[in-house]
Amino acid sequence: MFEDGTGLLTIGELARASGLSVRTIRYWSDEGVLSPAARSSGGYRLYDPDGVVRLELIRTLRELGLGLAQVREVLAGERTVAEVAETHVAALDAQIRSLKVTRAVLSTVARRGSTAKETTLMNKLARLSAAERQRIMAEFVAETLHGLDAVDPGLQDRMRRTAVHLAEDATPEEVDAWVELAELIQDPAFRERMRRAVEFNAGERRPAEPRGRSPWFAERLVELVAPARERGVGPTAPEAEEVLGALFGDADRGEVLERMTAGFDERVARYRELLAIVNRQPAPPHAEDFAWVVAALRARAGR
Repeated sequence: MFEDGTGLLTIGELARASGLSVRTIRYWSDEGVLSPAARSSGGYRLYDPDGVVRLELIRTLRELGLGLAQVREVLAGERTVAEVAETHVAALDAQIRSLKVTRAVLSTVARRGSTAKETTLMNKLARLSAAERQRIMAEFVAETLHGLDAVDPGLQDRMRRTAVHLAEDATPEEVDAWVELAELIQDPAFRERMRRAVEFNAGERRPAEPRGRSPWFAERLVELVAPARERGVGPTAPEAEEVLGALFGDADRGEVLERMTAGFDERVARYRELLAIVNRQPAPPHAEDFAWVVAALRARAGR
C-alpha cells in the first residue's frame, strides 16, 4: 500500500483508502487545498498521514456544502470552522427560503394549470421584497379609501395600518396565500367591491352618532355576533333581533340586507382569510358571522 516503504501514499492508494475518486483528489490538489507531501521518482504525487487527515476534513466540509474558497480559508487557519459554518448557515437559510418560494409557485401553477404568462407573474409576486409587498397593500388601501372622507375614522386607521408580514421562513402555504392576496387586491373588480363595502361606512352613519361607532364596522359586527353564535343563538331565533337592533338600529331590514349581500361576499371574506394566513394570525370568523347576519336579515325581511 505504501510507496517504497516510505509511509507515503500514491494518489491511487489514497483514493482506494478514502473511497474518493482519483479525479476528485487530483482536482483538489490542483486547486491547492490538498498539496502532496512529495513526488515519486516518476513525478507522481505522494501523500503523508497528515494529508490523509486533511483529505477527510476537506471531504467533510465539501459534503456540508462549503465552497473550495471557504475550505482553503479553514485549512490556512484564516477562519475557524465555526466561523465558516455560521456564514454557511446564513447562506443555506437564504437558499431554503428561495426553494420554499419556488415550491409554492410550482404547486400553485400545477393546481391552477397556469399559463406561462400567469406563471411569470406569480413568480414575480412571490419574490417581492417586504417593502414592495407593503407598497402594493398601501396602494390598494389608498384607492379603496380615496374620496371617502366620511368613513368611520377607526376603520380608516385600521385599513391604513393593514400590513403584510410574510415571514422569512414562510411556508409554501403562506407564500401561496400572499400570491393569491396580491392578485386579489390588484384585481379592479375586487377593488371596486371592497370600495363599495367601505362606502357603507360613509353612507349610513347618522350625524349625531359618535365617530368610531359605525353600525357597518366589521369588528363591531364580530363583537356582537360571535358571542351570540357561541351561545347557540340561531339567526331565526327571537334573541337574534337584539343583535340586529344593536347593529342596525331601526334601519329598514330589507335595505340593510341588500347592502349586506352587495358589500360583503366570499371574496371579501377570502381577503381577510388570506391576510390572516400571510401574517400568521388566527383565521377571522367574519365569514360565519356575516352569514349569520344575512340569514337573520333574510328571516325578517318580509315581516
